[in-house]
Amino acid sequence: MGFFDKIKAGLKKTTDAVSQQFEDIMASFVQVDDDLLDELEEAMILSDLGAGVAAKAREQLKKAAQHKKVNTANELRALLKEVLTDMMLEDIHLNTENEPAVILIIGVNGVGKTTSIGKIAARYVEQGKRVMLAAADTFRAAAADQLEVWAKRAGAEIVRHGEGADPAAVVFDAIAAAKARGCDIIIIDTAGRLHNKANLMNELAKIDRILTRELPNSSRETLLVLDATTGQNAVHQAEQFNKAAKLTGIILTKLDGTAKGGIVVAISAGLGVPVKLVGVGEGLDDLMDFNRDEFLEALLPPVKPDDTEE
Repeated sequence: MGFFDKIKAGLKKTTDAVSQQFEDIMASFVQVDDDLLDELEEAMILSDLGAGVAAKAREQLKKAAQHKKVNTANELRALLKEVLTDMMLEDIHLNTENEPAVILIIGVNGVGKTTSIGKIAARYVEQGKRVMLAAADTFRAAAADQLEVWAKRAGAEIVRHGEGADPAAVVFDAIAAAKARGCDIIIIDTAGRLHNKANLMNELAKIDRILTRELPNSSRETLLVLDATTGQNAVHQAEQFNKAAKLTGIILTKLDGTAKGGIVVAISAGLGVPVKLVGVGEGLDDLMDFNRDEFLEALLPPVKPDDTEE
């Protein structure tokens, strides 16, 4: 099953909700006026695009509709898709060219961080890469145990220390082990203590110094894992983490469990950080490269023929 099919199936809650709202708004379509745009803006907010992004999309849609002289519901739908496409960054490329490449994974507990690491590791192992996992979330007792389960499942190697150990020391040892064993990819799990930003920033800064010193020429990605079902709270988390670490991308999990898939647009357009991977199920192959065009096609299905399109 390809990205579009999985996204379409995973976004059934979203498409049902959004398309019904859209159809209701378009049922009395006569022209693109302020009343219609207000209703569309409200629908976008209810779909978790966020007030700021929805307002910006409304204004761009108004200008574009006037310029292109939109006359039908489907013309307006296509134009809205164009507007949202232009607002969203698209960059699914994970930079792993200079090996051993580093993928630093951050995010609060419970968002699917460990699962995402396991799925990414499995992807690279399947490509013939040798993968090292660094269990640098030493704050939670079960974190390293969970990561070890995923390491075995994915066919990756792992370096872990005891509970309460210095995360930077785990990273240092993982780098040494990766070099000695000829690993291609190092994936680092970190503790997501967002409630204490000072500790988080200090911890990430220390890890960054070690990576810069020990692997100065390696490619690096810093990916934030977010739970799509938390809605605008995910946007808030992204804003806070982006201040603590220079994010290169977002992993959005549990997209199949939300009726408000607009959160993808809110994060990408509002934060200026691309969504690179999305989780649409529990299987190893259900963490997929994000496809902006196919996502918006699934989010905004064509309007059913009606009297507006005679």
